Amino acid sequence: MERRIKLIWDFRGPAALKTAEHHEIHLKEFIALEKAEVITTGYKEMNDMYSIAYMVVHERDMIAMRDKLKPHRGEIYVEN
Repeated sequence: MERRIKLIWDFRGPAALKTAEHHEIHLKEFIALEKAEVITTGYKEMNDMYSIAYMVVHERDMIAMRDKLKPHRGEIYVEN
């Protein structure tokens, strides 16, 4: 099975959660426009001043997505 990569955008400050939530909307718009094969998107509050938005892609698509979307970081995705 091909590995999955979680591309992550970090947001900090009092508006971090709202910013991450809004960023996910833009990720979904990008996916629709590009007809990209994406596993999932989401956002998560890590604490009251730090949240993330993320998109999970197949490893084969990671470089193209990274170059187009400029995430802050990435990690191997493991489903819970």
